[in-house]
Amino acid sequence: MNILLLGKNGQLGWELQRSLAPLGRLVALDRHGADGLCGDLADLDGLAATVRAVKPQVIVNAAAYTAVDRAESEPDQAARINAQAPAVLARAAAASGALLVHYGTDYVFDGSGQTPWHEDDATGPLNAYGRTKRAGEQAIVQAGCAHLILRTSWVYAARGGNFAKTMLRLAREREQLTVIDDQWGAPTGAELIADVSAHAIAQVLRAPDKAGLYHLAAAGETTWFSYANHVLAQARQAQPAIEFKATEVVPVATSHFPTPARRPHNSRLDTRKLRAAFGLALPPWQDGVNRMLGEILQTP
Repeated sequence: MNILLLGKNGQLGWELQRSLAPLGRLVALDRHGADGLCGDLADLDGLAATVRAVKPQVIVNAAAYTAVDRAESEPDQAARINAQAPAVLARAAAASGALLVHYGTDYVFDGSGQTPWHEDDATGPLNAYGRTKRAGEQAIVQAGCAHLILRTSWVYAARGGNFAKTMLRLAREREQLTVIDDQWGAPTGAELIADVSAHAIAQVLRAPDKAGLYHLAAAGETTWFSYANHVLAQARQAQPAIEFKATEVVPVATSHFPTPARRPHNSRLDTRKLRAAFGLALPPWQDGVNRMLGEILQTP
């Protein structure tokens, strides 16, 4: 079985290279491509040609335009990568009978209320990034291909930058940290997303009726403020000698940090459909964060 992975060097793509390898022959591309194949989501014709050349049974799109604030000033580029490229992949998948795996976001919702979002809840993106990601989902469904759309939230990984690393750095530099305390979600590790993806792909290939849209996030909920406190407490426990200048973490409202793009306050995702369909138990968000901290705090 041929598997085409796009976005191989991103946080999620890096983990997918590991988790997808046992399923078949993996052709993994970044935006620079390789061996005459195109992995650049901005090159729509090149993407279509790559699918025809690889002839994959599974296409996994882990690439996206994720610069949320910049998307407000670059809506066309965000739309090309987040909406038009998935549409091209979906049409190619429909023509060849391939399964398309695509990753969505909590930003397709308006962030209202306090209850976790279900897959069939009405969407209402607050920003250009969310609108383009929602358009990508719609294009995939309209193309009629077999698909897995996995919406997730607050994605992090030990590889690359992330919120925890930022908090650890700032705690060494500043005496006081101010962190948003009115946005709720579940930090979800790229490692977990990749492992669940491979598990779900294997099941969908055996039982095509399981294809569709699912929410995928670690269990539990927190705010960025509580997340920051957890990170600092775990760091102190793991390395008692660690020196933090920060003596106080202050909770603030989202309005304290104005940004070009509006952020949703409620990013909770209900994962019952995913867990029931694929027989999964999703771990608490703290488990993945602690594991990631263990990696980035270990002494070389």
